[in-house]
Amino acid sequence: MNNAVNDGGGAGVWSATGFRPGTKAGAGAGPGAGSPSGKPGGADRDIWSGCWVAERLGVELVGDEGLGELLGLALRRNPKRAHLLVSHVLGKHIPQSPAVVYGYGFALGLRVRDLLGEDEARRAVVLGYAETATGLGHSVADGVGLAPCLHSTRRPVDGVARAGGFEESHSHATSHLLLPEDPDLLAGDGPLVLVDDEFSTGNTVLNTIRDLHERYPRDRYVIVALVDMRSAADLGRLEDFAREIDARVDLVTAASGTVRLPEGVLEKGQALVARYESEAQAPAGSQSSAAAQSSGVPDSAGREGQAAPEGLARPALRVELGWPAGIPDGGRHGFTPEHRVRLEGALPAMAARIAEALPSDARRVLVLGFEELMYAPLRLGVTLEKLTDAEVRYSTTTRSPVLAVDDPGYAIRTRLVFPAHDNPADGPGERYAYNVAGAGFDAVVAVVDSAADTPELHAPDGLLARLSAHTPSVLLAVVPSYTPERPSTASPTERPSMLPEPLRGPDFSSYAPDEVGWLLQDLSDTKLEAPTEEREEAIQSGGAHYAESLPVEYQPSDAYQELFHNALAVSATRIAQAVGVVTETVLAERSPRPVLVSLARAGTPVGVLMRRWAQHRHGLDLPHYAVSIVRGRGIDANALRWLAAHHDPADIVFVDGWTGKGAITRELAQAVEEFEASDGITGFDPEIAVLADPGSCVRTYGTREDFLIPSACLNSTVSGLISRTVLRADLVGGHDYHGAKFYRELAAADVSVAFLDAVSDRFDAVGEAVDAQVKELLSTDRSPTWEGWAAVERISEEYGIHDVNLVKPGVGEATRVLLRRVPWKILARAGAGADLDHVRLLAEQRGVPVEEVDELPYTCVGLIHPKYTRGATGADGKAVTV
Repeated sequence: MNNAVNDGGGAGVWSATGFRPGTKAGAGAGPGAGSPSGKPGGADRDIWSGCWVAERLGVELVGDEGLGELLGLALRRNPKRAHLLVSHVLGKHIPQSPAVVYGYGFALGLRVRDLLGEDEARRAVVLGYAETATGLGHSVADGVGLAPCLHSTRRPVDGVARAGGFEESHSHATSHLLLPEDPDLLAGDGPLVLVDDEFSTGNTVLNTIRDLHERYPRDRYVIVALVDMRSAADLGRLEDFAREIDARVDLVTAASGTVRLPEGVLEKGQALVARYESEAQAPAGSQSSAAAQSSGVPDSAGREGQAAPEGLARPALRVELGWPAGIPDGGRHGFTPEHRVRLEGALPAMAARIAEALPSDARRVLVLGFEELMYAPLRLGVTLEKLTDAEVRYSTTTRSPVLAVDDPGYAIRTRLVFPAHDNPADGPGERYAYNVAGAGFDAVVAVVDSAADTPELHAPDGLLARLSAHTPSVLLAVVPSYTPERPSTASPTERPSMLPEPLRGPDFSSYAPDEVGWLLQDLSDTKLEAPTEEREEAIQSGGAHYAESLPVEYQPSDAYQELFHNALAVSATRIAQAVGVVTETVLAERSPRPVLVSLARAGTPVGVLMRRWAQHRHGLDLPHYAVSIVRGRGIDANALRWLAAHHDPADIVFVDGWTGKGAITRELAQAVEEFEASDGITGFDPEIAVLADPGSCVRTYGTREDFLIPSACLNSTVSGLISRTVLRADLVGGHDYHGAKFYRELAAADVSVAFLDAVSDRFDAVGEAVDAQVKELLSTDRSPTWEGWAAVERISEEYGIHDVNLVKPGVGEATRVLLRRVPWKILARAGAGADLDHVRLLAEQRGVPVEEVDELPYTCVGLIHPKYTRGATGADGKAVTV
């Protein structure tokens, strides 16, 4: 069920003309709401900080009377949404009283505790989202009082295995990791409380629940946000989702409303951002053009902080906090009620040390946190506010780039720009502090963790130098970065010293023994197949993972087999050229003697063909193995251990057939990180080499065209008679490879070797074309654009599916939908020809409509039946007649 709980007051509209109806919105939007502008002394208190955007774009905030006190508006460069809702009480972009920031989260937590009752609250876990809601999630957990909390993170940590992860599609930096120290923290069946700053489309939260529910099903979830800003179109999704997973889902918010966007607002917003950013590149006031470009937005668009001239920057005064040993700096790895009790006892002494270090005449003080490190500086700020007569404000630095405009009706008045200073996993980049420059602070207390106390922090263009240009006093307080103790190294009795040697044909697969070694265990004698409809219902309900069973093998009709052979005859030359291009690229860029490791099973025919090309063209006898990777579960770690024991990990090249939206590409990258952290074995390059990359997800490919690869037409009968891989706890132990079956009984229909021979026979004919194409590719920028992922998100929303996992782009993935899942629709690019003959035939056989779509970025896209039950449901969850 869905139980929406919020504190709506009188409804109204916040726009460029103010609040309507004519009642001035009260300051009582929450406990002690401060100046909306965040400016010194509240000089602009009566001006809504969304007026500037509202006036220029016609945007309106509609909802509770206090909504405008909670939110302002700003602009950013974003292809999906130009406007940004800026919270006055989150403590991220706008300096605010620490007591107000903490009070909002704590009050929401009290309401969650009342909603759950004490018994359920003791069984709950609170999960906050990085980076904006880490402090809010902690504060909610404090209000609940009885529950541990965890927050997602974008910082991988050596030695800590990933318990989950997800994507935040609208964000500038999307990948979230869940890294609890206690691997059982998320495995219980008590309520899960998910905390974010705003609940708008709900995509991020619902995708998180869906991912975790698949692994750790439970019957109750509570979503907490400062504001519920869902559109009318999204209001029913939460209730539908609760029914889909058969769980109760409650929503607790401080206020609710929505944003009215006039037609063409995205284009107008993008043009406005572009204009102001272009002004930032021109001389303005006393800034030189070079200074403007190095520091960001100049005076014409928003006051921008620069470091003081070299040699004049005042060094920061370091304050030793005396942080208690063993207390985590935040919830990255989990934070328990016991940790909170210990921290509460230490806070007064730590805040007193900061107070003693402040200048005696400091009347206005900012406690500035650092990205995900929001809770520790917030609690220090709350305590400091009680100890001193100074006006204390709190905000944090951020990864998020936002346009600054120095206008009282705009939420982001000024912007400090400085380099990242914590050696981020995704590489160097700019970071920002908003509404700090020109805000009249007598002192700024920068609070960072020890991982961020680097030379970059103290550099002439670093954060501390930027701050020193805008305040007489900068203090630095460093909280020790908490890293869980590594598990003790496994003894020989815990892990077998010798993993099994690879399986080879003819005992396992119809490939020759030197073509590929399978790092799998043989489950041929185990009954694993289930009817397609039964599997689909179990997978979508969260009752089973797709890798725990196998679909019944498709037996092709005579007409379908004829299509396969015709397609092979037509496309063999094209495939041979793509094989040559990807192999030559690997030899030129990755290793002169690579070890090919194909992702079973779609990657295995491609791996065999790449091995054949290297042998035919260069006389190389390359090793080739096939390993299992499972979406949501990662790559087979035992297979990686065997590979590392027998080959240099730097020579390993992972191979797959094609990319769709890039889910496996991301899965492999995360899995390799986990493996390095758990085993301490480094050197594996997670970049996949593929025959076709229509999703633009990798750098190493044979082509980026979406065309028919005949090996995608069939299942095991074109893949050495091997099934899709299986990962099930009762069959695969900690010392076992993932499993698969060898379908010896299908030998009469096997075309695996015929496919390989047909392509290999064209190698000589494409040699010159391969050389020319490789020369061109090696000199061009092949950086992934992830266009496929963006297209899938758009299709998911347009067709009301709201789950990217049910959208399978590309000819190969669409074929898999028809062969192995319960298809709903096939989207075909208008005018697509013979590449889709087999798709049309399969669709006709299964009674699936094929819808022609103009300007489809793929040749075709398969849509899995959303919310499937054996009663046959559509995207709205209602029964339909087939």
